[in-house]
Amino acid sequence: MSFVTTRRLILGTVLASFVLSFFHRIAPAAIASELARDLAINATLLGTLAATYFYVYTLLQVPVGVLADTLGPRKIISCGSVVAGIGSLVFALAPTFEIAAAGRTLVGIGVSVAFIAVLKISADWFPANRFATLSGATMFAGNLGAVVAGAPLAWVVTQTSWRTVFVALSFVSILLGIVSWLVVRDTPQARGFAPVNPSAAPRGRVHWKHALASVLRNRATWPGFFVNVGIGGSFLAFAGLWAVPWLEHTYRMSRVTAAQHVSALLIGVAFGSLAIGMLSDRLGSRRAVMRVFAMLYVASWLPLMLHVDWPVPATIAWFLLMGLLIPGFTLSWTIAKEVNRPEHSGIATSVVNVGIFFGAGVLQPAVGWLIDRGSAAGNINLAWQQGLLLLAAAAAFGALMTTLVTDQPYQKPRLGNAPQ
Repeated sequence: MSFVTTRRLILGTVLASFVLSFFHRIAPAAIASELARDLAINATLLGTLAATYFYVYTLLQVPVGVLADTLGPRKIISCGSVVAGIGSLVFALAPTFEIAAAGRTLVGIGVSVAFIAVLKISADWFPANRFATLSGATMFAGNLGAVVAGAPLAWVVTQTSWRTVFVALSFVSILLGIVSWLVVRDTPQARGFAPVNPSAAPRGRVHWKHALASVLRNRATWPGFFVNVGIGGSFLAFAGLWAVPWLEHTYRMSRVTAAQHVSALLIGVAFGSLAIGMLSDRLGSRRAVMRVFAMLYVASWLPLMLHVDWPVPATIAWFLLMGLLIPGFTLSWTIAKEVNRPEHSGIATSVVNVGIFFGAGVLQPAVGWLIDRGSAAGNINLAWQQGLLLLAAAAAFGALMTTLVTDQPYQKPRLGNAPQ
């Protein structure tokens, strides 16, 4: 098998696991009412259940980055897929909130490795100047999985049970784990090919404690983290849970119609991610492109906050546009990789990636708490307005943080300086 075919097959295999992880992120939005009914939980607990995935993801991102740089992506993606499959089965069969949360925790543990594994494969199997484009393509693929978790899942649930869907997902995930072990290899050298980026140090020379300390000490790492807290967090909290219930309440939409809006949003994110990666690589600029997209994304919240009374086709079109503007935050991974040592790429991207899931993990239950409080006070309309304002404020915070981002590439220390 040729080198090009081999790397495409490897990238496609790890991408399949990432697509599945995106489905798990967004699925609660389409089945929110069923989860609340079958598990007998309120909005706060519903938000907590959905966010359990993000709590685990947040805690594991840095350890996953370390494992990607030491054990390699093949081992972590194979084991992670099997764990996610077990978690999906537990979630599907859960009779209570506690068991459902345990299942979703296992899913979060399993899929937490997928994205970093994709980035590590991209860094080791492809030229460095294609990393932003590949990151965009990765998000494109992931969001297509999320689209399936929107309107199509909402329709499927009207025909069958959400539990049946997650049982099927468990078997798909375990199968992916087996295929990953058979197909994926960490580096071209493992398949007998020459290294693509010879400047990167061999994995065996990476001391993870020194690598992690180096990334955390680098001040250029942190602005991207906070960009992700605000922009990535608000996006996942909204699309991953609260968009469908908000549209049902505010605009009196059916669940399928509301889920179509989320699908439009995610289609926009998919194509926006692909475009922003290519645009950034073409222009040779990360920071400027990130800033423009972030500011426009914040502006896109205004019609939602003002409750503009548009017909359904117009609101779907606006959600699509909003999705196209969201992916400014995806350049944080490329920037983190470029401002740190090449051999620390897994750890660097995982550190900034934590911000996305930390933000979503805080925002999802926070919005649920506002809704429960407003419902108890008899003013649910105000509660939804406050919840939307919280998400928009988080987006504005992320956009503000883009002003602190630097895209100056990492410079090797001069001779005589101790390596980090």
